Amino acid sequence: MKRCTVLSHVAFEDLGLLEPVLRERGFQLRIVDVPAQGVPGEADVASADLWVVLGGPIGVYETDRYPFLGPEQDAIGRRLTAQAPVLGICLGAQMMAAALGGTVAANPNGMEIGWSLLSLSDAGRRSPVRHLEGLNVLHWHGDAIDPPKGAAILASTAATACQAFAWGKRALALQFHPEPTARGLERWLVGHAAELNMSKVDIAALRSDNHRFAPLLTKALADLAAEWLNEAGV
Repeated sequence: MKRCTVLSHVAFEDLGLLEPVLRERGFQLRIVDVPAQGVPGEADVASADLWVVLGGPIGVYETDRYPFLGPEQDAIGRRLTAQAPVLGICLGAQMMAAALGGTVAANPNGMEIGWSLLSLSDAGRRSPVRHLEGLNVLHWHGDAIDPPKGAAILASTAATACQAFAWGKRALALQFHPEPTARGLERWLVGHAAELNMSKVDIAALRSDNHRFAPLLTKALADLAAEWLNEAGV
């Protein structure tokens, strides 16, 4: 059985729609709560068939506050250098960028929270991300990625120039969230209550959008994942 290690940072930002896709693909899932359990050992870094690095409400540059970020980024970098498959979402995408020599900093356009369409680049339309064209995806971040040298930017929005990038065929980084379910997002509304209040987000309107748009991503995300996993050889 193939092995997928999932690096988690907050319990409510989980695999969501990705979990059944990976299980049907034959992956045995190992969920690692990185803040509590630490970064997986070198054997896992080297031998797991796939790593999925999930999101969280912190920045890659906050290593003084969250010491696990440095070792986690280093481990991601070793996998990427070895061309071992890595899929990163939000914080995961940012750590991939930083591990490869890109930069991550506060977005000068401020927080981007809510559902909107992606604008795909030519490279994006040739990539697995093409399955999301014309669909609203969830944005929930305040940082922006300046991608590493050699990366292909796949998608953008008006507020964020790099919403997704690929680094070869075995590394896919998504700044946005294609994975949450509408039900699962109820936990986000509680877990991120302080951030939502500070950003003056209309929670009722966001909840309505969650139920309107999240179900439409089920097939598109499955198609995206299947195509990328095929390309990555897993």
